[in-house]
Amino acid sequence: PPGKGWSVPPFSGRIIGDRIISRGASDDKGPTIAALYGAKIVKELGLPLKRRVRLIFGADEESEWRCMDRYNESEEKPAVGFAPDADFPLIFAEKGLYNVALRFHLGSGGKTGIHLLSFTSGERSNMVPDYAEARLKVEDPRLMERIKETYLLYLKEKGYPGEWGVEEGELKLAVKGVSAHGSLPELGEHAGWRLAAFLNDLTLDQEGSRFIELLNHLFLDDPKGKKLEIEASDPVMGDLTVNVGVISYPGQGGKGEMVKINIRYPSSTHVEEIRGKILSKIGPYGGEIVKEDKKLTPHLVPKDHPLVKSLLRVYRSQTGDTREPLAIGGATYARSLPLGVAFGATFPGREDVAHQKDEYILLDDLVKATAIYAQAIYELANMELVE
Repeated sequence: PPGKGWSVPPFSGRIIGDRIISRGASDDKGPTIAALYGAKIVKELGLPLKRRVRLIFGADEESEWRCMDRYNESEEKPAVGFAPDADFPLIFAEKGLYNVALRFHLGSGGKTGIHLLSFTSGERSNMVPDYAEARLKVEDPRLMERIKETYLLYLKEKGYPGEWGVEEGELKLAVKGVSAHGSLPELGEHAGWRLAAFLNDLTLDQEGSRFIELLNHLFLDDPKGKKLEIEASDPVMGDLTVNVGVISYPGQGGKGEMVKINIRYPSSTHVEEIRGKILSKIGPYGGEIVKEDKKLTPHLVPKDHPLVKSLLRVYRSQTGDTREPLAIGGATYARSLPLGVAFGATFPGREDVAHQKDEYILLDDLVKATAIYAQAIYELANMELVE
């Protein structure tokens, strides 16, 4: 989803000043068009090629990759390839990916004057939530007024944008955060944690209190997974990261999914180990795993492989930039190929605006990436490969 707060319609593709503003402008419609036109340039120039060039378009990258599963079942796999879906100079390593949805059986009883009716934050597991909302049933009008005053003071002291309201006798508390890609949760400001921290100081009903308690004890402000005891790291891929992308109390869509987390892990650990540790930590809260998907293992193409060396040579010849290739937490279609890497189109120094409101790509960068991709396609199609 594009999220809220856009200054233009998110799918309009508006050119404003030096940039195109649109959902997908940088991730990944803009770079895809650059690669398409790069191939068009090579074709129209009539350049000699030793290998066939195939452009593969998938449309399920943010979910379960069913498109690439289908492609690999029925089509020929390229010998080498790149995905224009990350950063320059080049991505040679990608962390593993594990999505998991959790349900908690919290019990009931222990009524108080403040009943937590609902708590929601986030729309997708791979996005840091930028909005959170809670609804409370408060029997005493004077207590409701004190909560409102305390909440406004909390927002002011923290500098958080937020609001309150009363709808059908229910007190609504809302707060905004800053979205970021789920592979880099530390770059965002999780709206759910801002609201949970406030609710933690209220005397809620037993079930609601238990839910806020588990959010604080297992997840809050912990992008490295230390509270779940799943932290891991290696010298190439870096640290494991955890993004709690969806929070839904008392449960989402009748499926019982209360918390959806997105885990990016290095090659020093594996899904089975992570899963076991999660189960042991959520057990005391009546937790269970109700859904698992997108189990992608870590992917790496050695830096000295001809594919990496060839693409780096192209990038450096056109930019003069000699930076080394990168390892990331993101998952790109490059890992669908045995020998695939991510190659652009975000240039060094540009802000990461993927999955954020007013996402954009600079027009100059789009043209520059097109030229790089044209040369890269030509070079790869003529590269000698050792079978």
